[in-house]
Amino acid sequence: MFGLELRDLTKAYGDHLAADQVSLSIPHGEFVCFLGPSGCGKTTVLRMIAGLETPTSGAILLNGKEITNEAANGRQFGMVFQSLALFPHLNVGENIAFALRLRGVDARRRKDRVAELLDLVRLPGLQTRAISQLSGGQRQRVAIARALAQEPPVFLLDEPFSALDAKLREEMQNELRALQQRLKITTILVTHDQREAMTMADTIVVMGGGQIQQHGPPVDIYRQPANRFVADFIGASNLLPVEVLDPRTVRLGAISLRVAAACGLGAAPATLAIRPEDVLISRMAGNGDNEVAGVISQVRDMGAYVEFRIDCQGQDILGVAMPRDWIGAGVGETAHVRLPVDRCQVLAR
Repeated sequence: MFGLELRDLTKAYGDHLAADQVSLSIPHGEFVCFLGPSGCGKTTVLRMIAGLETPTSGAILLNGKEITNEAANGRQFGMVFQSLALFPHLNVGENIAFALRLRGVDARRRKDRVAELLDLVRLPGLQTRAISQLSGGQRQRVAIARALAQEPPVFLLDEPFSALDAKLREEMQNELRALQQRLKITTILVTHDQREAMTMADTIVVMGGGQIQQHGPPVDIYRQPANRFVADFIGASNLLPVEVLDPRTVRLGAISLRVAAACGLGAAPATLAIRPEDVLISRMAGNGDNEVAGVISQVRDMGAYVEFRIDCQGQDILGVAMPRDWIGAGVGETAHVRLPVDRCQVLAR
């Protein structure tokens, strides 16, 4: 049985559908990231799961029991918001114990639980510290500890790391992932940060236009995007306009290219998607499949890799190469790029 289920979850604001028939099953202990651009509906879905928004239609089930109309406090889900929402007039220990005190947990048990959670988030001995005396990363840990205090069945996070600098954000991502794996708690993180989702999630749910565009393991989302939206949003992609000639051949301008499969699209306009790291470049023609000559229009040495753009008969193709593999060419020079057949994916236009 799945731990958390969303069945045709819909939220309408007048004529606008913020969430449109969102259905998803989340197993116990899984880390799920809702990923998408601003306004895609991911936070709306999270708030409906939390009980902070009432669905227009659809259902939410936890362990087979419907909780769609249950109040937020009745669900007892742990939550961390972007603003953290810590109480400035309470110290660290009092913030963490707040929900336990409301539930009538005795003082001794509250004290033990606070100490236990502070050890868990690597802030031992800070029970009496004022919130104003904490760093950004420490406040983040306190917010996580407070959300975990009542041992919630589901842990919800809405862009919790967005206010942190890059280095601290990465540290907190690693810590949260390790903590989640240790506790084996079902966790849902809303983010627009692709790197965050790719490195933390068991499952990524890509949202666009209020709907789930694709969901699955990070590597599947990256390597096998379901449509142009996903290919364009997740990482960098070359999205080239092509015409399907047959199930194994497309035409890019005047160039015919072989592809692994273009089934079900018919002889119609389509999009050829290929990741920049899959584009191969050389100075000389190699007479291989899908090789196209062009003129280098941009070269950027990024230290760890070299990024290049090449104009191939009016089509701009982006590629990256490791420094040891770079051909040493400059802007304006002729070069040849090869688009490996097994890396060319054809998507409906």
